[in-house]
Amino acid sequence: MQDIIEKAWEDRSLLQTDVARNAVEQVISKLDSGELRVAEPLSDGGWQVNEWVKKAVVMYFPIRQMETIEVGPFEFHDKMALKTGYKEKGIRVVPHAIARYGAYISKGVIMMPSYVNIGAYVDEGSMVDTWATVGSCAQIGKGVHLSGGVGIGGVLEPLQAAPVIIEDNAFIGSRCIVVEGVRVGKEAVLGANVVLTMSTKIIDVTGREPKEMKGYIPERSVVIPGSYTKRFTAGDYNVPCALIIGKRKESTDKKTSLNDALRENDVAV
Repeated sequence: MQDIIEKAWEDRSLLQTDVARNAVEQVISKLDSGELRVAEPLSDGGWQVNEWVKKAVVMYFPIRQMETIEVGPFEFHDKMALKTGYKEKGIRVVPHAIARYGAYISKGVIMMPSYVNIGAYVDEGSMVDTWATVGSCAQIGKGVHLSGGVGIGGVLEPLQAAPVIIEDNAFIGSRCIVVEGVRVGKEAVLGANVVLTMSTKIIDVTGREPKEMKGYIPERSVVIPGSYTKRFTAGDYNVPCALIIGKRKESTDKKTSLNDALRENDVAV
């Protein structure tokens, strides 16, 4: 399949052939079942992005036709089919939760009224809370809690760009935004309204001197929104950042509430 996908990517006229179209359809089917992933964890703790799979997702759009989808009294008009078979997969789906065909959702996942886009991967036992969105190709680990209104960004192009990755047992607080391929390490806790892009400064303030990083929240970190002063031509202004204020304690249950995790680090809630 990979060879066929790569050739069709270079020559889009091949999408008119059954061979190329079938290959694209197979990739989306395997994404839907979890047999393929846009990105997958490596034994060294890193992640590998499968660019050819992303290419198939991009090419899936032009080979689809617009159609009307009726779900009871509701009507949609789109190119993409909706995911089905939740009961057999052991997934709880609360109206009006929607996932597109081509997104993998594992058993034990709870979807409150929310949205999961094509190419995304949501692993076992995670919660996608009310009005949370999981963008295309985003990778959500086991036991993750995406709180109300969380926005997990999607990515299709550029192809070499990594998707947003939320690793196992992370807790993402209400109204957080994580985009542009940021990776949140295992068991990390993001307080409400933390915004993370690849250019956001992440500042560890737990030591005598601040330590700055970008694009990655270390495992078990407890993070809150912050700001720092930046000088512009027109004057000095506060710019948003993320502050690492402590570590989630080993004694803390992985399912702890966000408030408990913050209280352990002396943050008022």
